[in-house]
Amino acid sequence: MNNKFRIPKATAKRLPLYYRYLLLLNDEGKDKVSSTELAEAVQVDSASIRRDFSYFGALGKRGYGYDVKNLLSFFKKILNQDTLTNVALVGVGNLGHALLNYNFKRSNNIRISCAFDINPEITGKITQGVPVYSMDEMKQQIADQQIRIAILTVPQATAQKTADEMIEAGIKGIMNFTPIRLSAPNGVRIQNVDLATELQTLIYFLDSDEMIKKQLEERKKAMNNTNK
Repeated sequence: MNNKFRIPKATAKRLPLYYRYLLLLNDEGKDKVSSTELAEAVQVDSASIRRDFSYFGALGKRGYGYDVKNLLSFFKKILNQDTLTNVALVGVGNLGHALLNYNFKRSNNIRISCAFDINPEITGKITQGVPVYSMDEMKQQIADQQIRIAILTVPQATAQKTADEMIEAGIKGIMNFTPIRLSAPNGVRIQNVDLATELQTLIYFLDSDEMIKKQLEERKKAMNNTNK
């Protein structure tokens, strides 16, 4: 992402959502879109969208909205959609295989170009079009392919040691699918993806919604009994 604009982390996470929806609008032949329409589509309130866009200057016109093609072109540049980013996958277990199968097929600017594992049964082979190397070759391959970003899907017990080796090899950004929080030196970014935590959060909110609904129904029932 272009570092010319200093924006909050929450805003940065929403930019790909805006971009994907703008692609759909452009494919449908839409010329303009309002912040309200965007809000309904991406499930972000319109005030947040206007604030997000304000970090980049005047992207729209009051009373008109946003020009789809201009906005799409702008975010395409901001998100470096014209530049292919090669990513390494470290750990080719069940989740690793799923990621290789997915391999960002809906994205034109990201691909897993190499993978690494300790299992001799899969190293030295090509899986889903991606060569799988032994961990011994990681440093050389990352340097040769000029890779800065890697996905980590190794067992928890080896996560920190593997991350240290990745950083030593030149990795500057790690998407961490392991349940532990990695430590890293300044200049290295860690993005944690904890599926269990996300599911637990979803379950919590669903249970809370059910509890609130039940409380409202009981309160309504009590009021009806009182009025009889």
